[in-house]
Amino acid sequence: MVKRCSFSCTGIWLYTRGTVKAFSPFDARADAEALRKAMKGMGTDEETILKILTSRNNSQRQEIASAFKTLFGRDLVDDLKSELTGKFETLMVSLMRPAYIFDAHALKHAIKGAGTNEKVLTEILASRTPEELRNIKQVYLQEYEANLEDKITGETSGHFQRLLVVLLQANRDPDGRVDEGLVEQDAQVLFRAGELKWGTDEEKFITILGTRSVSHLRRVFDKYMTISGFQIEETIDRETSGDLEKLLLAVVKCIRSVPAYFAETLYYSMKFSDSLKTSPLHCLLKSTEILVTRWLC
Repeated sequence: MVKRCSFSCTGIWLYTRGTVKAFSPFDARADAEALRKAMKGMGTDEETILKILTSRNNSQRQEIASAFKTLFGRDLVDDLKSELTGKFETLMVSLMRPAYIFDAHALKHAIKGAGTNEKVLTEILASRTPEELRNIKQVYLQEYEANLEDKITGETSGHFQRLLVVLLQANRDPDGRVDEGLVEQDAQVLFRAGELKWGTDEEKFITILGTRSVSHLRRVFDKYMTISGFQIEETIDRETSGDLEKLLLAVVKCIRSVPAYFAETLYYSMKFSDSLKTSPLHCLLKSTEILVTRWLC
């Protein structure tokens, strides 16, 4: 008999939002022992597995896996695969992968075969930091012996492709002192490139939203509202369309709040999809402080 998790299965998904932090006090050996006990003998204590793996950050989970092998001579991922099934197995095993490896894997499948999963490209590239993007590109090159940028440019086109390439450069300005003069200038450039222009100068949106620092862009969004009377999202919605619109909106949402973007994406993904083969899983793994119990119901 498998011990099921004692969570509500009413169809309401519950989450807490915040920054992913290291669990404290953390004891990798104690966690490894608790996980071994949860999977040893008759039955599997899924609630203990869930509690431990979703409350530790990724680096702590790697320490637990190392301690598990040291103490028991067993591979934690192999044991999870052996003892768990279905969506719960998929989620717990994926949690054990370093985040950038999972992202590289997701991107590989997003551009593999017939058709391209633009949604996965958007959600990963819009939300990752420059350091994370550099790690993803390096892992992709090592794992698949291919250049990620080349693969993406071969499967996408137009201004959507250009913004993806800009994001992949991982050259967003670092946060620091905000230059209010440049804030004013960028807000005016965006206003003239969209609302005041016949047609839209997409390149201006791509350059500014793809390269300026997070703190700078937050001030630009405020200034844009003052100048134009519109939220930047309203202008993007009116002035662009298709995959480019979705990517620009994702970038703006992530600049405002990455956890809020994940929460919204997870909500709509789970509302309209019953499959872990689409985007919800990599969003959940990126932000494990969003504890989603609907997967288990």
